Amino acid sequence: MSYFTQNSLLSFLGYPVSLQTFLPLSAPSLHFTMDWQGQKLAEQIMQIMLLVFAVTAFVAGYVLGSFQMMVLVYAGGVTLTGLITIPNWPFFNRHPLNWLDPSEAEKHPKPQVTVSSKKKGFKK
Repeated sequence: MSYFTQNSLLSFLGYPVSLQTFLPLSAPSLHFTMDWQGQKLAEQIMQIMLLVFAVTAFVAGYVLGSFQMMVLVYAGGVTLTGLITIPNWPFFNRHPLNWLDPSEAEKHPKPQVTVSSKKKGFKK
């Protein structure tokens, strides 16, 4: 099975479509995952930006007396927040995880979990 059919993201009329279809030829060298600290940072940025735009939209709508303006300001804020936090920008990958190779994992013994059958009694 080819890489194209294994990693299909969308299916349009039965034809698998991969993310690689929409990217330039140099795209296989791109890394599409975000590290844990990057996910935390993206979440914090998202929450702060949505709160700021919600308050800004409410104030703008109240001052101008326009519900439409309030919705437009907030929709613009949600769009901008999405453009900043959804893509995998390089500053979200400052702390990559280094996984142990399978050959190295075999060299190190796995920790054994021991279960004690005796329960300690309470002293009176």
